[in-house]
Amino acid sequence: MADLSAFPITKRWPASNPDILQLYSLPTPNGVKVSAMLEEIGLPYEPHLVKIGEDESWTPEFLSLNPNGKIPAIIDPNGPDGKPLGLFESGAILIYLAEKTGKLLPTDPAQRYETMQWVFFQMAAVGPMFGQVGFFYRYAGREWEDKRPLNRYATESKRLMGVLEARLDGRQWIMGDEYTIADVATFPWVRNLQMFYEADPVIGFKSFPRTMEWMKRASERPASVKAFDIPARG
Repeated sequence: MADLSAFPITKRWPASNPDILQLYSLPTPNGVKVSAMLEEIGLPYEPHLVKIGEDESWTPEFLSLNPNGKIPAIIDPNGPDGKPLGLFESGAILIYLAEKTGKLLPTDPAQRYETMQWVFFQMAAVGPMFGQVGFFYRYAGREWEDKRPLNRYATESKRLMGVLEARLDGRQWIMGDEYTIADVATFPWVRNLQMFYEADPVIGFKSFPRTMEWMKRASERPASVKAFDIPARG
């Protein structure tokens, strides 16, 4: 049996089976990425619910694994050289899991780097910009009288949707015929922008039909459907 005692997070969220990967998450867009990835690749894992609304991600135990205080994070008891490995940042976790299992990441070097560039596009642009739209349109920021922040982030989000729309011209998935971590990284954010932020009035989803159809295809995959409730909110 693997010894995870070196990870303080396991004191607050004990592992029932320390021999399998431990996931600390919540089904937000970033959390769904990793849950969907784990379901896609079929790697055994144990999910632990981190209640960010109750500031559990800012507890000393969680910060010991991710000093940035954000979900998701993982511990793989079977990391490189057979040693336990803790990881945070959803993009890094996706790449790690893809390389560990040889799934959802092309083996051709050029296509591999092209796939990763789209993962980084999501991490650097799609997630941060869509999240700001959510704040200023749906959540606390909507009460601000000054609408310049909302307009700025909505305009940039529409531009990013346009980048995806152009990329998906003639392609089923971001990389073509094969579903990859580029899709896993990105579709939860587009889905969130539409379904939870309800941002159609400021984004205009009808202007991006290929992107919305792609998001629907990705969302309907069995792994994705499961991931929307992993970890269960209780």
